[in-house]
Amino acid sequence: MVDVNASYASQIVLFPLADYWPFYIGFIAFVLLMLALDLGVFHKNAHEVSTREACAWSAVWVALALSFNFFFYKFALWKLASDPRLTSIPGFNPEAAAQQSALEFLTGYVVEKTLSLDNIFVFVVVFTFFGIPTLYQHRVLFYGIIGALIFRAVFISLGSILLQYHWIILLFGGVLILTGVKMMFAPERPPDPGKNPLIRLFRHFVPVTSELHGQRFYVRLKGVMHATPLLLALLFIEITDVIFAVDSVPAIFAITKEPMIVFTSNVFAILGLRALYFLLANAVERFSLLKYGLAIVLIFVGLKMVWLNDAFGGKFPITWSLGIICGVLATSMAISFAVTKRQTQ
Repeated sequence: MVDVNASYASQIVLFPLADYWPFYIGFIAFVLLMLALDLGVFHKNAHEVSTREACAWSAVWVALALSFNFFFYKFALWKLASDPRLTSIPGFNPEAAAQQSALEFLTGYVVEKTLSLDNIFVFVVVFTFFGIPTLYQHRVLFYGIIGALIFRAVFISLGSILLQYHWIILLFGGVLILTGVKMMFAPERPPDPGKNPLIRLFRHFVPVTSELHGQRFYVRLKGVMHATPLLLALLFIEITDVIFAVDSVPAIFAITKEPMIVFTSNVFAILGLRALYFLLANAVERFSLLKYGLAIVLIFVGLKMVWLNDAFGGKFPITWSLGIICGVLATSMAISFAVTKRQTQ
């Protein structure tokens, strides 16, 4: 089992921003390059994304995430082994710390990827409500993800500061547990974009067309600038992502306290969300029991924050966390498919 001295791990940040800001700049430049290639080259012209194309792009984003994780492990091993701040600590093992960091990235990526499945259900409702055809859905999701990346960066920055206080950790852990319990027992109510107060407020101040105007978010009619339903769909998606971030960001901080790992795993999970949507949008009804798996995951990571980490000397074993999370999600998905198949028959 890979583990780092618990007392050390609970007190020191392996990758402080002050020392690793070139890494952040390089990573953000890579993300911007991928987004530019995505919209400016591969999806320059609006078109319906086929299942085959969505499957290929999903594989690309997952492969990039796993490749980054391997690169991150090698990078961490090199940097940690040459950091006098760490090597002066008796018993510090750079290889164990690098492996621990890579496992934390993988676990965080799995958690964020699965929690983002909830977004797919919302996307289906939003696009249906506003009558957004498949032809223009990729454009809405592209700009929605840019906004999500910005919001996540803000939430992660705030979280890295707030979670230095133990009572905040207990508070966030309690919120995750309550959210999981509510998700498990509360009846499902699909969101109604038309009743959202921010959407209603926006419509009060900005005129909105009743029909689409291609892939434009704004259009000038009789000298007056109007928003299109495409913009309303984008606005609602951004609102829901902020709501989801309240759960997902504390969830990954329960896995790792390293802001670098939290940020990079979040980004990779979000980047692959569009392809995952087009891959699963027509099959969301098959995941009828997935919400129970997600609820158990939230309860588990909440327990890690309020109890399990302290019970295991400051850090619950990351290999156990990865196994439990993957096992719960795989089981809930398998049962969902079995139940759906039986109902269909």
